[in-house]
Amino acid sequence: MHMKIPEGWAENNNALYRKFEFKDFSQAFAFMVRVAIEAERMNHHPTWKNVYNRVEFWLNTHDAGDVVTEKDVKLAEKINTLL
Repeated sequence: MHMKIPEGWAENNNALYRKFEFKDFSQAFAFMVRVAIEAERMNHHPTWKNVYNRVEFWLNTHDAGDVVTEKDVKLAEKINTLL
C-alpha cells in the first residue's frame, strides 16, 4: 500500500485495524454513535465490534475487492478526530 496509514492504525489482512479502549460502555457507545454519523455521511461503513469499553475496527472497501483504499484511510483519519 502506498497510502500513509493514519496514526494508531495497522494494515493487517487487507484491512486497517485499530482497537480503542474507553472508561466504560457509555463512552464507547457514544464514540460509536459519532463514528456512525460520519461513516454514513461518507457513505463508507466500518466492520466493527464492541465489547463493554472496547471498540475494534477493520476498514476495507468491499466494492474494491475487500482491500484498503483511500476511502479507508480517510475514514480512519476521521475516526481519530472523534475521540
